Amino acid sequence: MTPSMPLRFQVGARTLATVHRRLVRVPFSLDAVLSAVAPVLPDLPQDADGYLVTSLPEARADGLAGNGLLRVVRQRYVRYHTDLGIGVDAWLAGLSGSARSGLKRKAKKLAAASGGVLDIRGYRMPSEIAVFHPLARAVSTTTYQERLLGSGLPADPSPLFTLAGEDRVRAWLLFIDGAAVAYLGCTADGQSLRYDHVGHDPAFNELSPGAVLQMEAMRELFGDRFARFDFTEGEGQHKRQFATGGTACVDLLLLRPTLANRAVLAALGGFDGAMARAKRAVAHPMLQRLAKRVRR
Repeated sequence: MTPSMPLRFQVGARTLATVHRRLVRVPFSLDAVLSAVAPVLPDLPQDADGYLVTSLPEARADGLAGNGLLRVVRQRYVRYHTDLGIGVDAWLAGLSGSARSGLKRKAKKLAAASGGVLDIRGYRMPSEIAVFHPLARAVSTTTYQERLLGSGLPADPSPLFTLAGEDRVRAWLLFIDGAAVAYLGCTADGQSLRYDHVGHDPAFNELSPGAVLQMEAMRELFGDRFARFDFTEGEGQHKRQFATGGTACVDLLLLRPTLANRAVLAALGGFDGAMARAKRAVAHPMLQRLAKRVRR
């Protein structure tokens, strides 16, 4: 049976309403995003309402055969990645001077808070994941990713153990005075290492543990076997900062042309359009100046 998936009317991390449809999810890996292969959809089961296609390169969206299905773009974003083949020195040189100095300053501040030592530990083997997982789970429960987005580190470590046995896991923890305060968990997908799970204890926000942990993990990866580091769907300042390239992508919702599905797409399209217009309006310089006056 095709699984039921939630379609959310969402403002930031807040979900205002949810409708469910039985959808076949078609995710594009980074390898597929960077290839020139034309996208092809699998057969649609009889009980399915349609497809949710994620990370489809925008340049290839028109070539996706929808077979008469209704379509709406749910998201547009750049899927960022780092080319690990260029070497760590070239990568560091590509960072802005302010980024390099800022990360160096943050690392020193973190080390000072932990007895003068920057304590970051890596994990990859199944026996090491057995140590990593409970510590990372404890951090994950404190994060907004888990509390608001439901995207924390899964409680079941079994998939990680399986992948670790195939040398397809890289994970890190950052400690302060012996206590884990930030984690990063990544799994391999083809030639790419994927940015799967990340978070830090908000009690340490001022020390920027997530940024420092990401920086040190990236340094290690340039000596590893992977061709690329995949920052996956969505955007963010840290992704733009650490990436060496990106591809404009869309998430497409394709539904059978029933009356109920037409109503759902009309509602989603109207809501998403309103949110996009609101974001553009908030970014207007006049409104930003007004907001600053109000805060004063």
